Amino acid sequence: MVLSFILIQNRQGKTRLAKWYAPYNDEEKIKLKGDVHRLVAPRDQKYQSNFVEFRTSKIIYRRYAGLFFCACVDANDNELAYLEALHFFVEVLDSFFGNVCELDLVFNFYKSYDRLLYTSLKSEELSVYAILDEVFLAGEIEETSNQVVLTRLEHLDKLE
Repeated sequence: MVLSFILIQNRQGKTRLAKWYAPYNDEEKIKLKGDVHRLVAPRDQKYQSNFVEFRTSKIIYRRYAGLFFCACVDANDNELAYLEALHFFVEVLDSFFGNVCELDLVFNFYKSYDRLLYTSLKSEELSVYAILDEVFLAGEIEETSNQVVLTRLEHLDKLE
C-alpha cells in the first residue's frame, strides 16, 4: 500500500495541507490539486462513495465540515484501510486542537501542546506535518493507535 499524496482542501478548493510522497514538479502539483478538488467537491456524500477512480489511481476522501481530507493511493490498495486512516488522522488532530477546523490549520499551523488533555507538557510547538508523519510515513500507514501516536508526539515534544 503506497500513497502518492495527501491533500486537505476546503470547499472553495484552497489547499490547507499537502504532503507529496511521489515526485511531482510544481506544475503537476497545481494541476493535481485542481483535478482532485473538481472530482470530490461536487460529490453527494449521502449517495456516492468516498472512493473515486483517478487516472491510474484512486482518490479516497472524507469530508469533515468544510474540509476534504483526500489521499491518492494505488488502484489495487485497500480503500477501507485508507479511509479509516484518514479518519484516525482527524481524530488525532481533534485531540491536538480540540475539535479541529479549517482555521486551526490556517492560523495555528504550529500549536502548543498545553491543549492536550492527557498530560501537561511544556509549551513546545510541533507542526501539523509532524502529526501527519506519525500516522503516514513515506507513503505508508505508520500507526493506527491513538495512544501510541500521542505518546510519540509527547516524546518528540520533549526532544525539542
